[in-house]
Parts: sequence; C-alpha cells; structure tokens
Amino acid sequence: MAPLRTTREVFVGWSDLASGRFAIPRLVVAGGLLSVAFLGWADNGTVTAPARAAATAAVSTLAVSTAAVSIAPPSDPVSRGVGYDSARLERAIARAEALTPVSSLLVMQGGELIVERYYRGMRAAMTTNMKSVSKTLLSPLVGIAIRDGLIEGPGQPLPELLPAYYERLETRGGLDPRKRELTLHHVLSMTTGIETTSFGNYGAWVSSPDWVWDQLRRPMECRPGCFEYSTGNTHLLSAILTERSGQSLRSYARDKFFGPVGIPLAEWDRDPQGRYLGGNNMALRSRDLLRFGEVFLAGGRWEGRQLVPEEWIRDSWRSNARSPWNGHGYGYLWWVDRWGGETAYFAWGYGGQYLVIVPSLDLIAVVTSSLARTQGGHTRRLRDFFDEYLIPAFTD
Repeated sequence: MAPLRTTREVFVGWSDLASGRFAIPRLVVAGGLLSVAFLGWADNGTVTAPARAAATAAVSTLAVSTAAVSIAPPSDPVSRGVGYDSARLERAIARAEALTPVSSLLVMQGGELIVERYYRGMRAAMTTNMKSVSKTLLSPLVGIAIRDGLIEGPGQPLPELLPAYYERLETRGGLDPRKRELTLHHVLSMTTGIETTSFGNYGAWVSSPDWVWDQLRRPMECRPGCFEYSTGNTHLLSAILTERSGQSLRSYARDKFFGPVGIPLAEWDRDPQGRYLGGNNMALRSRDLLRFGEVFLAGGRWEGRQLVPEEWIRDSWRSNARSPWNGHGYGYLWWVDRWGGETAYFAWGYGGQYLVIVPSLDLIAVVTSSLARTQGGHTRRLRDFFDEYLIPAFTD
C-alpha cells in the first residue's frame, strides 16, 4: 500500500493522571508524514495554556505509512523459521482484540514481526503514555553509566550518590540509621524500605517542592531489602544520572541509548528543580517499545554495536525480591515471572502497558492500552492473556 498522500487532521489526547488534565496535540498527516504539535492542556473539555513551557517543545515529524499497520501471521511459519501454532496465535489475537482497553498488539519472534495490530483508532505513528514502563526504560542508562565510570556499581552507597540530600537529612535530625545502609542496589530493586510515593501517596509527592527530598525524608516502612515499590525510588535515579552525567536525563538518554537505537524521545514531566521525572509518563510508539526489547533480547547489541553491557542485562533480569501484592519477582527495574511455562521478563505500566521478553522462545511482545478506557481487572486479564493465550502459542 502506498504512503498516505492526502492531508488530514486528527486530534488525540493523553492523560496526566496526577493532575486530571489531558494534553491535546494536533496531528497533521500529509504526503506520508505525520506532524505533531502540542496545543495545550484540556481541563473538563476546555483547552487551556500549556502547563509547562517545555511541553511546547514536544513537536516531532515522523515518517508514517499505512503499510504494515496490520501484519497477519505468516501462512507457513515453519518455512520462515518461526515456530508457533497458527490456530493458537489467531485465538490470542482475537483475545487481545476483545479486551476493550487494548490499543495495540505487536509480536516478534526470531527477529520477525509476525503480528502488528492497532485497535480503536490507534495508529502505528501514535505514541502511548507508557506510565511505569518508564522505569524499565531507565535500565540501560544505569548500565551504561556504570560501564562509563559515572557510577561505581550497584553496591555504591546511596549517601555517596546523593550527598547533599543526606547532609540535609543529617542536619534536620531525620536520618534514620538504616538509610545509611542503602545502596544503588536497593533503589534499582525497589528494596529501600522507605515509604512509597506511589499509589495513594503519588499526588502529595508530585505536589511537593522537591521530589527527591520528599522520597528520602519519608519514614522507613521496613528494613532495607524488603520490597516497597515506589516511583520516588526511580526518580532518585534521575537525580543521580543528571548529577553524574552533567546532562538532563532526556539528553543523556538520547545520546547514550535512544538516539543510537533510533527511538525518538518527546518531552515529559519535570520536577520543580527541572529534572525529568524518572520512572513515569514517558511516551513511545509501540514499535519503539518493541525495538527497546530487541536490544535487551540481543544481549545489549544493536546493529553490531554493544550499546548496553551484556552483564548488566543478566543482572537486571536476576530477581532480587518478590512483590507481596502481585507475586512477581523484581530484578533491576524489570519484573520477572513464569508465564506459559516459560520465564518472562517484562516492563509494566499502569492501565495495561506491557513489554514482555521470553528469551527461551526468542519472543518479544508489546501490548498498549488506552488510559481513557481503563477497566477494573484489565491488568489481571492481560496477565492471563500472556500466560494462557500468547506465550503458549509459541511453545510445544
């Protein structure tokens, strides 16, 4: 199918759940190119001025073609070197389509994209707010920083990495001795034991004048080493990488990983100090998330270049703790579980955003979901989708 030749305008939105607003971009498709321009924030249906001046920089031009919007499974998988049960895979595709919030499904095995489906108005060139998948998107940056000597390694004490904040804790008399024991390992594995700034505490956290301070000042809920999922933890990584690299998190990410891989990074939230939010609200296209997974499945290599240390990927996928509320294991910014009888490593974001990698099957899957269509139980149904439908289609 030829690229689009006509010019047309499309309006879509993505939500900022912390504030209840919606960003309104203007999308213009012309001559096969999609131009994206930020118009402003909508509150209760009324377009207002942008909440942040930085948001106006979120303008990009992306090549788009209607070709490959929906790629059906190959008719002869054996001859193409891709092993799966076609009937089971068709059932899995039907199941994904039946889940109302699902907006895209991409499946790659053996380096071949065998499924690419978009639903309910979603298109290949549109981005999705990946929510907490953004935490996993930080993983290669930490591994690269360690390789380049900006950070010593997971065992480096947190007081060394955030000295000004620890001095502030000391002078204000709020330094619990257990916080001195914390290392980068505890931050990466969500095992600091500090009270979470996610869930019911998220709104107060993002309303605070300093997000790093607000996370560190909170009381210890349990000893270091116990699992306590918190977006504040991953924002500590943003502060560390910003300080150690001398660049903004977005600039460092673009230079060291996303640029070389060819994944564009739009603007996203910043804290009151101007640091990019670590671990939430990054927006990517589904294909970009799939490409991110390709690098990890390939042991950190991309187009013959070792972008991310292979040892870092092994360390990231080694489970260090288990969540008491969902039973999943957690490595370094990656979730781990057994689905379909295989070990799956996955990034997971609120509302049903998933990147799933199953190395034993040479398999990568991406599912995104509309935040506007979020339903109770959708996360459970998606886990069942991977466990009972998709992954079994690729096993004997």
